Amino acid sequence: MIIHKLEAWAADHRSDLYALLHSWFELDRPLLLRSDLHAAFDVLSADHPQSFVETPLQELVDILQEAVCRPPLAYMALREGPGHWYFIRIHQQRLMPELVGVSDYLAFKELLVRPDGTHEPVLELDLAPFNRGFPRLKETRSIGQGVIFLNRQLAGTLFTESGVGAAKLLHFLTVHSMDGTQLMLRGNFADVAALRVGLRRALALLDRYHPGATWQEIAEPLGGLGFAPGWGDCAMRVSETMSLLVDILEAPSPQILESFLARIPMISKLLILSPHGYFGQDNVLGLPDTGGQVVYILDQVRALEREMSERLVSQGITVQPKIVIATRLIPDAGETLCNQPLEKIHGTQNSWIVRIPFRKTNGEIIRHWISRFEIWPYLENFAHDVEREALAELRSRPDLIIGNYSDGNLVASLISKRIGVTQCNIAHALEQSKYLHSALHWRENEAQYHFNCQYTADLIAMNSADFIITSTYQEIAGTAHTVGQYETYQSFTLPGLYRVLNGIDLFDPKFNIVSPGADAEVYFSYLDYERRLVSLLPEIELLLYGDDPGVPWRGYFADPAKPLIFTMARLDRVKNLTGLATWFGQCQALAECANLLVIGGYIDPAASADIEERAEIEHMHAIMHEYGLEGRMRWLGTRLEKNVAGELYRHVADRRGIFVQPARFEAFGLTIIEAMASGLPVFATCHGGPREIIQHGVSGYHFDPNDGSAAATAMADFFARSAGDPVFWNKVSEMALKRVESRYTWRLYAERMMTLSRIYGFWKFVSNLEREETGRYLDMFYHLQFRPMAHALLQ
Repeated sequence: MIIHKLEAWAADHRSDLYALLHSWFELDRPLLLRSDLHAAFDVLSADHPQSFVETPLQELVDILQEAVCRPPLAYMALREGPGHWYFIRIHQQRLMPELVGVSDYLAFKELLVRPDGTHEPVLELDLAPFNRGFPRLKETRSIGQGVIFLNRQLAGTLFTESGVGAAKLLHFLTVHSMDGTQLMLRGNFADVAALRVGLRRALALLDRYHPGATWQEIAEPLGGLGFAPGWGDCAMRVSETMSLLVDILEAPSPQILESFLARIPMISKLLILSPHGYFGQDNVLGLPDTGGQVVYILDQVRALEREMSERLVSQGITVQPKIVIATRLIPDAGETLCNQPLEKIHGTQNSWIVRIPFRKTNGEIIRHWISRFEIWPYLENFAHDVEREALAELRSRPDLIIGNYSDGNLVASLISKRIGVTQCNIAHALEQSKYLHSALHWRENEAQYHFNCQYTADLIAMNSADFIITSTYQEIAGTAHTVGQYETYQSFTLPGLYRVLNGIDLFDPKFNIVSPGADAEVYFSYLDYERRLVSLLPEIELLLYGDDPGVPWRGYFADPAKPLIFTMARLDRVKNLTGLATWFGQCQALAECANLLVIGGYIDPAASADIEERAEIEHMHAIMHEYGLEGRMRWLGTRLEKNVAGELYRHVADRRGIFVQPARFEAFGLTIIEAMASGLPVFATCHGGPREIIQHGVSGYHFDPNDGSAAATAMADFFARSAGDPVFWNKVSEMALKRVESRYTWRLYAERMMTLSRIYGFWKFVSNLEREETGRYLDMFYHLQFRPMAHALLQ
């Protein structure tokens, strides 16, 4: 710990430590961020390098995340790496660092908003004791590889116990069924020894058949030995699967166990939850609370259905998989189909959107759209209605429930608990990362955001899930100097409600990184001329260059020959489209070499029902007026059909343009994948997933959205270099295509997702992964904390 070195150093350098504290206090800002702390230290070290540079004090500043300053005391949060935090305080007179606990640190921080609340009793939430006996990762580099660790850990412990693991595996295979059909074993085996004998006889029998002999040809003799369908669709595959089981019983290993479980038909019915926004396939993107998550889920469903179908066929099972997406029915749905109870998903055989309305306590259906921040009072009844409708639609329990975002994850937790089904969570975005200090200042934001409900729901859902999927490592654990989205839930305070001392453990093996992709049928290289939808080019040219594009618009291109800077997103503060427009307006070099194309939101503020979006629309108009962007920028207030969007990316690539994702924070960035899959060079925020997607300077570029001037200069330099050396643009485009192909495809995603589902489902069955004590604690927290807060929103 740095504090021990600092204690020894401070005894002989009281003046230097005093100077640093004094510089913080002089800022007259009670809560200092990492950037503030570094800036103050840089000023001091520039004047007196011998006193500050390469000292324990510099080591301290390097790992500081924030400081709470209330003279004469300063409390500091230190982060030595992902999930490794500790806290110290320094008194301006004593000038000696002291370790404090997380509770003391949060209590001092609360004084910033509740200076008179020091003696009030406070509820403290600590989930760490419930996980003391549970295996956890130790290395930060292993975070997000939970299934690998868990499989290795539990395979070693379960199968080393005298016969226990093998007996549990036998029981699992004996009771396994699908749609009422017994699979794997018929119950003829009294114990593991009998199973070994049966497997030897079956393998000897299979040796007499041609490897390509179908299951129908071998079903009767294998059935006589006690074996049911599910081992494979042909003699060779059945033999391979049985051989894997023999190896497990003889000398188990994590790799063999994973390979065996991947061959067992366990998943045929999925329930996916996504309550908020306008969830649909047409005319919804760009509406409030409706963006990348909808695209993600629809593409996810198509990929999962293909994977499930192929696996079931190879496993010799004649079952058609079914997927249900449960979302909200909105009677006043405008030009969308969100008022339809049932909608088949395009490009699937048996996947459906099932819509269930929100209801008031008296049963009255809520007809209009509700912000994702306002839906908390309706989710409990919604969960009951979804459970009833989904069970009827699927005709049995689902094999897996997947939640999405805070609301969907909470609903998934409620349903999974009641029906005993494996639960997967996908956050997409956690608001604590997007709205700085929103937990601390939750009361000030209560009228619009209700973060108290959301962050409570997040804690319940995170700790209820059997496994959690993230798109990137950073989403869990951040970087050396930035805090991960999930890491923000490790400890925080909602002053006046409760303190979280240990809310989530980043080293829990429930975390797994599974990155999504772009729809390969829609987003493909601009050089793939045979697949290009050339019939859409007149429509695209009208949108971009026509005097009247046929949709709400503002601006035009005085010089349409210039390459395009293209951006497309919801028009909200976090997506930061107004920031990009400002940078463009302020950078003459960029404006001279390119035009700006913005697709997002509405043009008329009155057309939006979202307060934040209306403010951003007005801000965009003000920017265009201030910088005179009419002849250099076109802003389209429309939502593009997927094929049009795909061809637009390729058109921008034809014109040697770029795609820009300027968000203040982006959890992943599907539009980045779409653009790169089209061969379009991308400039994207360095905060969040894009940092992992893009190899800076190779397959694209990162920039800091807090330094718009530098970002605009980097884009201008890129265009200047591309104009002088066309091969340069081609090289970045080529590397973007290769990056997506190797890491970000839906086929890879679906294969990994199904493997995770099987392994976590198996371990939940044969081991103590239920975490019953944690579940009881969370149930109490839900009823005593979340429900009263949610119901209060209706009053």
